[in-house]
Amino acid sequence: MPVVVKNLIIINVLVFLLQNVLGPKVDDYLALHYWASPLFKWWQLFTHMFTHGSVMHIFFNMFALWMFGSILENVFGPRKFLMFYLICGLGAAACHLSVLAIQFNNFHSAFLYYQEHPSFVEYAQFLKKGNVTEPVFGKILSLWNDTPDCGDCVQASIRLINEKYMAMINEATVGASGAVFGLLFAFGYLFPNTELMLLFPPIPIKAKWFVTGYAALELFMGLQNSATDNIAHFAHLGGMLFAFILLRFWNSKRTHWQ
Repeated sequence: MPVVVKNLIIINVLVFLLQNVLGPKVDDYLALHYWASPLFKWWQLFTHMFTHGSVMHIFFNMFALWMFGSILENVFGPRKFLMFYLICGLGAAACHLSVLAIQFNNFHSAFLYYQEHPSFVEYAQFLKKGNVTEPVFGKILSLWNDTPDCGDCVQASIRLINEKYMAMINEATVGASGAVFGLLFAFGYLFPNTELMLLFPPIPIKAKWFVTGYAALELFMGLQNSATDNIAHFAHLGGMLFAFILLRFWNSKRTHWQ
């Protein structure tokens, strides 16, 4: 196993163990938070890619890091591979935060409008446009519908929306997935006709088609913006995008990989 890949895996495993020993405090300090959150720190742009949410999360990321990273480190060399990995992770974080900025600003603007024009109709439209599906919001909607002159519904709805907004901006993003997706793209870019064996279904597929299909799926899932989907799809696409930019830049300079 190449030295950088080995050490990256070791660091990820140690941080994951630290997360499980010390609990949420580690995520507050190392996981990536939105820049408007009081929990945001600049170093989280780097450290988030060494944190994970579950055993399966870290297993699949480290498996992909070993499988694709080992080949790419031998191609790039240790120093260039490490730079590539970190830049892909930073690019993934930048893309993810940019998408969050659009989503959160739209949510906040709609919230401000609702505060100025509180009514049953505006509340129902806010829940629909904001993709708010939590049952507690629906209970207020039902109560307001059954009791049009509900005196407490306005304040209760404003309080709940504000709590949701604060929970949104304080939510932590963890995982090396953005950097790993950069490695996946680089493998497909450099070895497009290499066949990979899928697990489900167990069929061979060329790397270029696997990467293309995976990117299309991530884009589709990201655009769906499902309330129950907690995967940072645009971070994955950001890792791929920055991998493409970096590889094209290196090719344009006609430099040796190592």
